[in-house]
Amino acid sequence: MITVRRMEERDGRAAALLEAENFSEPWTEQAFLDTLRCGYAYYYVAEAPLREDGQVIGICGLRNLAGEGEITNVAVAGAFRRMGVAGMLLEKVLAEGERLGIRDFTLEVRSGNRAAIALYEKYGFRREGVRRDFYAKPKEDALIMWRRREVP
Repeated sequence: MITVRRMEERDGRAAALLEAENFSEPWTEQAFLDTLRCGYAYYYVAEAPLREDGQVIGICGLRNLAGEGEITNVAVAGAFRRMGVAGMLLEKVLAEGERLGIRDFTLEVRSGNRAAIALYEKYGFRREGVRRDFYAKPKEDALIMWRRREVP
């Protein structure tokens, strides 16, 4: 059974390895450790019970930036894609954000990453802008997506 829990410092190396598997410009272990120490950052891991202590198979971060939620570092190990892991992580960070009083969430995604875009749209995100040539290796635009809640 896959579980989702808060990322701990001991997960830094596994998170960096997942980043390297998924992104052309991955975060380092040190970048994760530094971010975990920030009071506005909430990072999570998905774990599969492959070993006694589990194996990190997915990561996702949430940063509370002046009351808006920025979702970052969504990555899933290749062998566990299309199994709902990214969705589990998104549900967790969105729930955590709402618990913190965040109403609006944003993220950036490569414009050609159709699977990720479809996933984000499933969770209520909509395209609101483009950052031209945002990504390198290869150069590609980023879609800026938002999930906004109307004020009652």
